[in-house]
Amino acid sequence: MSKIDPELKKKLLKESQAPFKGLRKTLWIAFSGSAFLGLVIMLSKIASGSELQQNNLLIQIGACMIFPTLLFLDRNKDQ
Repeated sequence: MSKIDPELKKKLLKESQAPFKGLRKTLWIAFSGSAFLGLVIMLSKIASGSELQQNNLLIQIGACMIFPTLLFLDRNKDQ
């Protein structure tokens, strides 16, 4: 009845069930990279002898755990 290609219809249905999945994945990757880069910078400051607040280090470590976890949980379950 409809003139829509079955592959296109499948893709559109998938997108309607999980909108902005590509954007979310891109953001999780960017946030993960930023968190790991921040942690490397903080660890290099600690190694050089500078003092850092413990709260800042814990926040950075938490971000390094949370963002990759969100990326992992946002993957396709059917693949």
